[in-house]
Amino acid sequence: PMMILFNYTIPDCRKSGWENWYMGTFFASVAWIGILAYLLVWMITIIGYTLGIPDTVMGITFLAAGTSIPDALSSIFVAREGYGDMAVSSSIGSNVFDILIGLPVPWFIKTAIVDPGTTVAINSDGLQYSIIMLFAMVGLVVLSIHFSGWQLNRRLGLICGLLYIVFLTFSLLVEFNVFGDVNPPSCTVSGL
Repeated sequence: PMMILFNYTIPDCRKSGWENWYMGTFFASVAWIGILAYLLVWMITIIGYTLGIPDTVMGITFLAAGTSIPDALSSIFVAREGYGDMAVSSSIGSNVFDILIGLPVPWFIKTAIVDPGTTVAINSDGLQYSIIMLFAMVGLVVLSIHFSGWQLNRRLGLICGLLYIVFLTFSLLVEFNVFGDVNPPSCTVSGL
């Protein structure tokens, strides 16, 4: 069903006579990515609320995995072609783009255009712990790559996997209020 929608809404600039529609193809693709991303976040939020899982936990786990799988696959493909530096650069560049463009642009649109003068609330006091842990992980990854002789190998993959498990475990413990009350309920029900 999705392919039928895409075929009718995204011009195929590879076909004869449509070569000059590449900008239309690009913007239609971006529009579909935006629509599907919105639906993904909405569904993840509802599933988390239904199961009693905080929004931040759903974001750190399911949403992060869902949005990172395409990055991981592209890194695998270029690494297999012998471009390990491109694989690492793609992962780092993707995350930097997410942090410096993917977060502030929607905040800017919300606070400057949609509802001027408002702010966007972050519903987790544990965010500072996650940020500190993120910087620590970046440092440890760089050190791990250095001690691996700047070679991507099985041992480095295992080390990075272990670092991810440590980061995820610590983040989940913070978000589930194991270290104190840092994560208030995402939704409150009144009138019961």
